[in-house]
Amino acid sequence: MSEITRFDEDEAIKFIRATLSEEKNSQVSDDEILYIIDCIWDWYEKNGYLKIDADITDEEEIDIDKLVAYVKKELSRAGETLLVPEDVEPIVKAELQYEESIEDF
Repeated sequence: MSEITRFDEDEAIKFIRATLSEEKNSQVSDDEILYIIDCIWDWYEKNGYLKIDADITDEEEIDIDKLVAYVKKELSRAGETLLVPEDVEPIVKAELQYEESIEDF
């Protein structure tokens, strides 16, 4: 049985930052990235992805468009971020890539 690697927020932030341009890195704070990560996990919970008995197969794909729309909506509600809507999708996709990278262990 393979070892399960746990999600680490600090490592996720480092991973996400490595995918962003230098300019975007200077414009986005760790707290903003963490807020997006929290929104992603809230969306997972609301959509049943975190239930132990969830009948989710590898073939099922997360609807990235719906996830990005949810995160944008939550950011607009928070109103305390300087992130522009265009910055959300690359960060969401990078977070998903991070999740995939730890699943490979």
